[in-house]
Amino acid sequence: MSATSVWRAVLISLLLSPWMAAQSGPATSTTTCNLDDGRQVYVRYIPVASNKERIQNGKPLVPGGTAMTLFTEAQLTLGSGMIPIGAFTLYPIPARGNWSLAVNKNVTAGAAYDEKQDVAKAPMETVQIDQASDALEVAFAHVGARCTLRIYIGKTASFAEFTAK
Repeated sequence: MSATSVWRAVLISLLLSPWMAAQSGPATSTTTCNLDDGRQVYVRYIPVASNKERIQNGKPLVPGGTAMTLFTEAQLTLGSGMIPIGAFTLYPIPARGNWSLAVNKNVTAGAAYDEKQDVAKAPMETVQIDQASDALEVAFAHVGARCTLRIYIGKTASFAEFTAK
């Protein structure tokens, strides 16, 4: 069995185990970036209604009270930070001008954000859009070794670029 197959099995188990353990919890969505060499990067999140989520400048966005989760089969860079293969929490942090994105090694369910556990943090390109999204939308755009994370909530769109190594 190849290392890629093992990592896929581990990531699929991580993606499915919360679903199987908590069938009655809020619905989650997953977005995937498929790298050219077959490795994948996933983000799992709760697509909360935009008008139900309170956005506070300087406070991490934790949709539905649950942090977004990043699973990666490839070593990634975000800004100047290096993200190893594995599972991490993602914290978009709103600000008046541009948001920032923190990748945190603490994946304990319900844990509060602790910036001392960040493995990478970078500013996000942030723009205001004409058409507001009804719910939180998270997607990837893929070009070569880059996966650009796109987060839309209300009239705000924020983007951060991950690069596979």
